[in-house]
Amino acid sequence: MATATVKAEGVQAVEYAARIEHVSKSFAGPAGQQLVLDDISLDVAPGEFVTLLGASGCGKSTLLNLVAGLERPTAGGITTDGRPALMFQEHALFPWLTAGKNIELALKLRGVPKSERRGRAEELLELVRLNGCSYGKRVHELSGGMRQRVAMARALAQDSRLLLMDEPFAALDAITRDVLHDELTRIWQETGVSVLFVTHNVREAVRLAERVVLLSSRPGRIAREWRVGIPQPRRIEDAPVAELSLEITEVLRGEIRRHGQH
Repeated sequence: MATATVKAEGVQAVEYAARIEHVSKSFAGPAGQQLVLDDISLDVAPGEFVTLLGASGCGKSTLLNLVAGLERPTAGGITTDGRPALMFQEHALFPWLTAGKNIELALKLRGVPKSERRGRAEELLELVRLNGCSYGKRVHELSGGMRQRVAMARALAQDSRLLLMDEPFAALDAITRDVLHDELTRIWQETGVSVLFVTHNVREAVRLAERVVLLSSRPGRIAREWRVGIPQPRRIEDAPVAELSLEITEVLRGEIRRHGQH
């Protein structure tokens, strides 16, 4: 079995934001070791937006955690261009801190001098379209969409070249989610950050990504990839988005049926 590695590159130019090479992951279960991911190889190019799509339990979030360095692969290797920033489904903001101070904490951990933190935090709040008065608001004073905007600003405060997003909009209502799709697309285009985005929503995957990667049911393997040639900005209800979503859904249904037969 190959030795499992996770390492970060230095500041020199690289051809990828993340490189996943023959990665497998097993967990101990009642019946012994259970294979969750099997021989995954995937590159994310600098500035590329990739969505990971698949049925529940296929290993999407596990793969994201491996790229983030929160878990180690059982086999294979993962290399990233610097340390990735991770954004969860839940905002994970510290409730005893204001919106601005949550962002400042990320800046502090990055080594930004105290004298520069507030100004930079306010810039990031502006980037995610939260006005200046949001800086002093505590988490309970923010709506769900505003909390996710602050979480996005905090992730961007890490100045990472790779943003990992684990179903960050799944708990939001449809209108708020649609607005944040627009905001994420704008921020991705303005900053040039690479994005690896996990979702189980086919239309969301097509709405956002340059490339959609479908994982098979457990153990997760790359079943198929699609290049999304639809120009941005896109709407989730656009005919080309709906057409490609239907094609991907049919393949996904086949994967689910195949899994159910075993």
